[in-house]
Amino acid sequence: MKPLVAANWKMHKTLKETEDYLRRLLEIIPVDPPVELVVFPSFTALALAGKILEGTPVALGAQNGHPQREGAFTGEVSMHQLADLGVRYVICGHSERRKIFGESDEFVAAKVRAAWAYGITPILCVGETLEERRAGRAWEVVERQLFAALSEGLSGPLVIAYEPVWAIGTGVPAHPKDAQEMAQNIRSWLLRRFGEKGKEVRIQYGGSVKPENAREFLGLPEIQGALVGGASLDPESFWRIAQAAGLE
Repeated sequence: MKPLVAANWKMHKTLKETEDYLRRLLEIIPVDPPVELVVFPSFTALALAGKILEGTPVALGAQNGHPQREGAFTGEVSMHQLADLGVRYVICGHSERRKIFGESDEFVAAKVRAAWAYGITPILCVGETLEERRAGRAWEVVERQLFAALSEGLSGPLVIAYEPVWAIGTGVPAHPKDAQEMAQNIRSWLLRRFGEKGKEVRIQYGGSVKPENAREFLGLPEIQGALVGGASLDPESFWRIAQAAGLE
């Protein structure tokens, strides 16, 4: 299974900065990278990024998408509109959106289904807070999030990003042993629920991944990629992390 390494820029980069980044990234990566690469720019740069990345080994992703096709949803962008831009991946249920914008498990589930409906692969983010982990409820929380998002079935390609909330943007990653244990639990859950189809789901780790620690996580047996935040804002840094995922 080819690893998927994703650059989540969050709320960063102007159009000029987006163009400079992508031009540089395309200069330094090989024609046929050993991993699948996807970049998630801000919404303001999606159209430009799509034009630059067309016909390249780097896929275009969106950081969010609304499940309704259209309507009175001021400030939102629908999966239908994202598909029209050539978006191939969309992040669903990132911990920041769950916390800051109060997105429920049910709303995240609707996003996942809508992404499939428009031919976009959802990256479903799951993860526990530090309090939940200390209380021994980490798997309970992640299983609840998985069940809610996939209660109606596995209707298309899927990526699951395990991102312990307490490691997002803090510079303090989870211990590789904890990441591996959670990834194993996720894989077992997928296999029990979906059989052979569960083998096709890639599981990423996200949470303070850097070039210095990337191999510790990306070399784990059940981790097939990374959802990278701050360290992905520099193309050289992002490519070094991707290279770690491509090592045998």
